[in-house]
Amino acid sequence: MAAIYQFRTTQKIPASLDKVWEFISSPRNLKKITPEHLGFQITNEPIADKMYAGMIIAYKVSPILGIPMDWVTEITHVEEKVYFVDEQRIGPYAIWHHQHRLTPIEGGVLMEDIISYKPPFGILGTIANNILIKGQLKTIFDFRFTALEKEFGKWIGL
Repeated sequence: MAAIYQFRTTQKIPASLDKVWEFISSPRNLKKITPEHLGFQITNEPIADKMYAGMIIAYKVSPILGIPMDWVTEITHVEEKVYFVDEQRIGPYAIWHHQHRLTPIEGGVLMEDIISYKPPFGILGTIANNILIKGQLKTIFDFRFTALEKEFGKWIGL
């Protein structure tokens, strides 16, 4: 049985909680924070401007060798300006649970992502995690870090 892994990342953003929440809680901004090489495209248009519990987001993504696959997530929890959770319903993982958390801090917002995931295929999934998945998640979130700096500015620190 393959393990359940966690990937965590944090980013300090020099903007108000209202502005950061407005941006990250809009499904329309997902493409802006996803690397272009993944071919991310929402397929269930029109989609609401703001995420809500029960929202289904269907999209195409090409994470391996440019091969498109369907991925469907459900927004399962939302606490406005605090957090939301997306969980995979259809896609490449046996389990995918992604928490997006915001905490006001002096000078801006601390954004934290906690992804709990389980690759498919037992031991092969474990091997894939070590060879590919961990690195791919890091690449995706490094891109997002830079995209959010472009959107809100770089954290200078206080």
